[in-house]
Amino acid sequence: MPTSENGSPPVYREIAEEMRALIRSGQYADGDRLPGENTIMERHGVARATARQALSVLTNEGLAVAVRGSGIYVRLFRPVRRHGARRLSKELWGNGRAIWQTDGADRAYRVDGLRVEETAAREHVARVLGLEEGAGVLRRSRRYLVEDRPVQTAVSFFSLSLMAEHADHPAARSIRSHDSGPGGVYARLSELGLAPVHFTEEIRVRMPAPEELRELHLAAGTPVLEVARTALAAGNRPVEFNQITMDGSAYVLQYDFEA
Repeated sequence: MPTSENGSPPVYREIAEEMRALIRSGQYADGDRLPGENTIMERHGVARATARQALSVLTNEGLAVAVRGSGIYVRLFRPVRRHGARRLSKELWGNGRAIWQTDGADRAYRVDGLRVEETAAREHVARVLGLEEGAGVLRRSRRYLVEDRPVQTAVSFFSLSLMAEHADHPAARSIRSHDSGPGGVYARLSELGLAPVHFTEEIRVRMPAPEELRELHLAAGTPVLEVARTALAAGNRPVEFNQITMDGSAYVLQYDFEA
């Protein structure tokens, strides 16, 4: 039975470390059912609360997932590597490729829940796009899944007045449609003479809202990464504002800099 004396880690963390080592060694493979609370209680001579805490450590780390009425299962998910600059390169979307081909070219991904609608700009959206609060914007929302695991949601905003300037152009109609075509909305903006020439991103870590827990299937205690990205065309003109929410346990963020 593990001990927790003289400042050593709490018993539940020692149990979690033991199980973590078994997962990483391959003794428990992806999809295997982990020992339940009763087994842990008997094996280690601990109370139910301690056994539950040990399993919670693994689920909070993203190494396991709880299936209601069934048990706790190993979930080995290779983090998505998000390369901040490379994924937004004009070389990518300018040649009809999706941004996601940089994040996970060798992995199965899909988009679901796509909605395109007109709405009134809230204060922070209006400020970024240079509009009056309440001005009309086009809102594109969607969810991304990698290997059937939800990893992020994204909501993009475009000025309706900007869209109206090009109302008869096929590219403007594509931005309004569910399928924006090869290269996505940045390729369509380029066809309108509004190609993004600069991007700015702000990233913060926070705990998820209840609806984000549901959308991203997050385990309790999992933080999210919130990315606010603005795409700017020539003349420093904002052409898109994108709010991205990412499962904090599913990503590695990579940025390369010259010294």
